[in-house]
Amino acid sequence: MSFSIEWDEKALAYLQRLPKFISERIFNKIESIKENPFHFLEHYEGEYYKLRIGAYRALIDVDFKKKILIIQVVDKREESIRDNFLERLRRVSEMFKWRRDCQ
Repeated sequence: MSFSIEWDEKALAYLQRLPKFISERIFNKIESIKENPFHFLEHYEGEYYKLRIGAYRALIDVDFKKKILIIQVVDKREESIRDNFLERLRRVSEMFKWRRDCQ
C-alpha cells in the first residue's frame, strides 16, 4: 500500500527557509511514511491528517483513489504559531473544495 508524495509550493518554500539539517529531517520523515502512512498520521480536522516531526508538524491531504499524500503545510508546533497554522488550514481547505468542485 505504497503512496506517492506531492508537495505544495508553500510547504516547500517553508522547508527552504529552515536550517538544512531540520529540513532534511522533515523531508526524510515524510519520505519514510510512504509504505504505511496511517501508522504515523493522526486524523486532524475534516479530511486532513497531521504528522508530528519533533518540534514541527505537517498537514497532509490524502487522495485515497490515486494513493497520494499531498503535503499542504509544514509549521512549528508552538502555541504562538497555532492560529497561523489553523488559518492556513482554512485557506487550503477552501482551495481544495474549489479544486474538487472543478473536476
